[in-house]
Amino acid sequence: MNDDLVLAKFTRLSRCIDRIRQKTPASVEALRDDLDAQDIIVLNLERAVQICVDVAAHLVSEAGLEVPESMAETFTSLAAAGVITRETSERMRRAVGFRNLAVHEYSRMDWDIVHALVTGRLGDFSDFAREVSRHRGLVP
Repeated sequence: MNDDLVLAKFTRLSRCIDRIRQKTPASVEALRDDLDAQDIIVLNLERAVQICVDVAAHLVSEAGLEVPESMAETFTSLAAAGVITRETSERMRRAVGFRNLAVHEYSRMDWDIVHALVTGRLGDFSDFAREVSRHRGLVP
């Protein structure tokens, strides 16, 4: 994956994070009552996770690493190769778990968890992008 494509994906990732921040209500109660905010937030969380998975899968392939059996394992492979930290790998693995829940069981979404995620864990995506960018020499 060339550097321009990585940067383009991270630009899209930044846009997803910005949209989530713009639409996140101050309280979980307000989120429960706002169907539009729910849809915008979950859609952009799904997109953010997928962008990170796409970048991770390309990097795993580019490095000639063993093909992971799951999306979550791509982050484990990157950590083992020293591209991202183990902590970031674990946080991204949990993000994949959330994505799977959002895609397959949206009607059972726990809005307390979603609100906690968007008010406290969005930095995980930025951490991933920063670590990959540093590894590739795209940032100092």
